Amino acid sequence: MKIKNFRKIILSIAFIFIMSITYAQMMGPEDPGTGPEAGDPPVGGGAPVGGGIIILLTFGVAYGGKKVFDLIKGAGENSDFGTK
Repeated sequence: MKIKNFRKIILSIAFIFIMSITYAQMMGPEDPGTGPEAGDPPVGGGAPVGGGIIILLTFGVAYGGKKVFDLIKGAGENSDFGTK
């Protein structure tokens, strides 16, 4: 019984120690001061957005197409909609 309690205490201390070491917080963006000058990177970084939008639109079209396909397939089994 004492060994189980000892093991729980050791594991708890190890967990707290590991979590305190691995805890990290990102630094906030730098203050631009008077304003962005020519050639300065934008505040928050220069992450490209175009590729992400194309991926999201592609997934949206694929999801919508599947919904329409399932609607037509399900209606075709129950009625004459979508079949000749």
